[in-house]
Amino acid sequence: MKAFPPTVYANRGVPPRARMKAEPAAPGAGDADSPDPFAEARADTHLMRSLLVGIFILMAIYALYFARAFFMPVILAFLLALTLTPIVRFLRKHGMPDVMSATLLVLLSFCVIAVAGYLLSGPVIDLINNTSVIGQQLAERLAQLRRPFERIIEIARQIEGLTQTSQQPGIQRVAMAPSGILSQAAGNVLSAGTSITIVFVLSLFLLASGTMFYEKIVQSFPSLSEKKRALRVVYDVEREISHYLLTVTVINASLGTVIGLGLWALGVPNAQVWGAAAALLNFLPYIGALITITLVTVIALISFETISYALLAPAFVILCDVIEGQFVTPTVVGRRLEINAVAILIAIAFWSWLWGFVGALMAVPLLVVIKVFCDHFDGLSHVGNFLAAQHTAVEDEEISETGTAAGV
Repeated sequence: MKAFPPTVYANRGVPPRARMKAEPAAPGAGDADSPDPFAEARADTHLMRSLLVGIFILMAIYALYFARAFFMPVILAFLLALTLTPIVRFLRKHGMPDVMSATLLVLLSFCVIAVAGYLLSGPVIDLINNTSVIGQQLAERLAQLRRPFERIIEIARQIEGLTQTSQQPGIQRVAMAPSGILSQAAGNVLSAGTSITIVFVLSLFLLASGTMFYEKIVQSFPSLSEKKRALRVVYDVEREISHYLLTVTVINASLGTVIGLGLWALGVPNAQVWGAAAALLNFLPYIGALITITLVTVIALISFETISYALLAPAFVILCDVIEGQFVTPTVVGRRLEINAVAILIAIAFWSWLWGFVGALMAVPLLVVIKVFCDHFDGLSHVGNFLAAQHTAVEDEEISETGTAAGV
C-alpha cells in the first residue's frame, strides 16, 4: 500500500477554500501586487519637477513683461554683439586688437542707423501726416469695388444716426482730453535714448572683452574633458548664431536695396522708405513680406493712373521676396537652421505681445538661438527637433542613413 505524505492526511476533510487559506503562500508570490514605494517616490519627484519648471516659466514671462525696459536693451545688445562677432574675429586674425575693432564697428553701426533714421524721418513724417489724404485717394481708386457694399454702409449709417438721436436730450457728453501729452512724449524720447545708449555701450564691452568669457567657462569646470566639451559647445553655438545673424542682416539689407532701387525705377514715391521697410520687416518671415506688399500696393494705387501699371510695384516686391526666401537664404544660410512656420508665427505673436514691434523683430533670431542651443544638448534635442522644419529632419535622417551605409 502506497503511503501518502502527512499533508494529505492533514488536509483530508477540509473544504478547498479553507484549505487554500491554510496553506502558506510561496515566497515572493505577492510582490507583484504590492505597490512599489520607490516608483511612487519617482512619480512624485517628476510631478514636483514639472510643477517647478512651469512656475519658473511663468515667473520668467512675468519678469520679461514688467521689466522690459531692462531686458529689451540687454538682449538687443547681445544680438548686436553676436552679429558683429565674425567681423571682430576676422579683424583679430589680421592683427587688429579687439578693443579697436569693436569700437570701430559699434561707431559705424551707430552712424549708419543714425544717418538712415535722419534721412527717412522726413518722408515718414510726411506719410503719417497725409494718412487721411492717402485714405481718401485709395477710397476713390477702389470705388468700383465698394459699390456692392454702399447699400450696407448706408444702412449702418442710418442705424448709427437713429441710435444717437434716441438718447435723452438732457444728457451731456463729456470727452476726457489726454493730459500731459508733451511730458509723455518727452519721457518716451528719453527712455528710447537711454535704451539705445545701453544697447551700443553694452555691445561695445561685449565685443571688446574678446576671449574673456571662454576663459571663465574653462575655469568653471574641474576636469579637462569637461572643459573641452563646454568650450566646444559654447564656441559652436556662438559661431553658428553669429554666422546666421550676420548673414541674415546682410541678406535683408541687400533685399531692401534691390526693392528700393526697383521701386525708384518704376516711379514709386519715397522708394527709399519702402526699401528700408522691406529690409526691416524681412526679419519677420511671412508677416513682414505681407506688410511690405500691402504698403507698396496702397502707395502704387494712389500714385499711378492705371491700375495695371500700379500692380507692377507689388509684383516686383513679390518676385524679390520669392527669390530671397526660396533660393538666396536657403543657399547662403543653409537649411539646417530653418524653423518651421508654426513655431515662427507663435514666436512672433508671443514676443510682439511681450515687447511690441521690437519684440516681434527679435522673435526669429531668438528662436534660432534657442534651437542652436538645444541641438547641442542631448536632453534638449527634442525641443530643437520640434522647432526645425520638416525637410530638415528628413535630410538629417538621410544623412545618418548614408553615413551608416558607408560605415557598413
